[in-house]
Amino acid sequence: MAAPVRVVRGAAAALPAVAVAAFMVLFFAWPIAGVIARGFGGTSPAGLLGEVLGSGSHRSVIWFTAWQAAVSTALTVAVALPAAAAMARLRFRGQRLMRALATVPFVLPTVVVAAAFEGLFARFGLAGGGVNLRHTVWAILAAHVFFNYAVVLRTVGAHWANLDARVEDQARVLGASRIAVFRRVVLPRLAPSVAATSAIVYLFSFTSFGVVLILGGPARATIETEIYRYAVVRLDLETAAALAVVQLAAVIALVAVSNALERRRATVEPASSPAAAPRRRGPGLIANLTVMALILGLPLAVLVERSLAAGRSGGYTIRNYTAMAERVSLLPDTALAALRNSLAFALPAAALALLVGGAAALVVLRSDSRGALLGRAFDIGLTLPLGVSAVTIGLGFLLVLDRPPVDIRTSVIVVPIAHALVGIPFVVRTLVPMLRTVNPRAREAAAVLGAPPRRVRREVDLRIAARGVAVGAGFAFAVSLGEFGATSFIPRRPETLTAPLALFRLLGTPGDALRGQAMALAVSLMVLTAVAVFVMDLWGDARRGAF
Repeated sequence: MAAPVRVVRGAAAALPAVAVAAFMVLFFAWPIAGVIARGFGGTSPAGLLGEVLGSGSHRSVIWFTAWQAAVSTALTVAVALPAAAAMARLRFRGQRLMRALATVPFVLPTVVVAAAFEGLFARFGLAGGGVNLRHTVWAILAAHVFFNYAVVLRTVGAHWANLDARVEDQARVLGASRIAVFRRVVLPRLAPSVAATSAIVYLFSFTSFGVVLILGGPARATIETEIYRYAVVRLDLETAAALAVVQLAAVIALVAVSNALERRRATVEPASSPAAAPRRRGPGLIANLTVMALILGLPLAVLVERSLAAGRSGGYTIRNYTAMAERVSLLPDTALAALRNSLAFALPAAALALLVGGAAALVVLRSDSRGALLGRAFDIGLTLPLGVSAVTIGLGFLLVLDRPPVDIRTSVIVVPIAHALVGIPFVVRTLVPMLRTVNPRAREAAAVLGAPPRRVRREVDLRIAARGVAVGAGFAFAVSLGEFGATSFIPRRPETLTAPLALFRLLGTPGDALRGQAMALAVSLMVLTAVAVFVMDLWGDARRGAF
């Protein structure tokens, strides 16, 4: 009887891996394969891909995509690193709230960020006249710094807080200046974390879509926006697919580099080092909070102010918000209905991302114990949707999900599936590190006491990973609310109209009334996203203390 029991248990243990693999193959690998097949089409030996790479205009787009991402990364690290130091080395009242507030821009919908900077330029006279930042590279760079600020703040700040501050104190006692201490003591220990975080920021900037599409305008094109324009505007799916293949190759390389840097950081990061002693508050903290408020708070404050502006008549009113319930000709439904659709899609998308991502996290951990190569391959495979642009995923859906075995391109369920694909990597990236902190002895003790494997996972792993579950679900929900890239390829009908799509159309139409309604819709999306972030961050920190 023992052999059949082992077979049944082995099959049950393999079910999560099979389910995750089936989902990812059906809704990720197959659409991506369709994009690759279409991209290599044509009559020349290299197909359409060779034609795209041989075009001077396309090479210019690829070069612009690469260098603007590099500049965005350098600016983000330079601006956010002092704030990461303040969060790591200083203790002050409201610190957890400030960390949560700083995270809001990262999970904001890209169209909301673009709307905030459009409002900022209009409010301070930077949209025309003597100084015009609209449709310039400076607008794109500023928005990328705003968007990725929290990545550096939280990731590098967390690593910095784990460094032993006594080494720095000893260097100062020996006469080293603050600059020398940072350059010779702090920076070498911090470099792996900065490198890994920079790779992530570069990846996000390289695959940025909504920000470039709106703030860059037709004059500033990246690979992402060119894929969209060729597929949706020009209806040239072949060229769009060839550009997507170039994007995929770059993303796979970037993901591999990011994972290698992440593993290097994990090997040098201290497992348990003395926490930094609380330092006295001073001018440094005030300066950092002021810069943070200007970079992150000013665009959002202006966005709220523009949503209440009464237009040319002057003054303030809530008319823009009440107008969201009114039908306009350029939308298949009202802006309020689009907001309701986004909420309706975000709940099942977050649940699906949590289900698949949770099972994937268990598979990654099980693969770690059986072979480093298998676990690494599975981990990279699950990270790819984070780097592969939602635009490429949407193009893949457009190309292959209109035939058996999955003919759902015109179905409403394709929207939460696309949103879940974007959210799954966030779930995996939060759950796996949390589960890796579980002491194996706790599992062994529970097993010795007679607990079956399912109960061990529930009572030991799940309780410790509760914060990771909350963070992953919050991220997946917020990402679904603001997803714009993949959804822009889905046939536009009233039931599939989401708030980001409606916002994009409103922003692209002239007129004070529609622009005011766009700002009101952007603020509504911002508030919903902020609530998700606060619940995720503050509740997660509170739960962490229980375990």
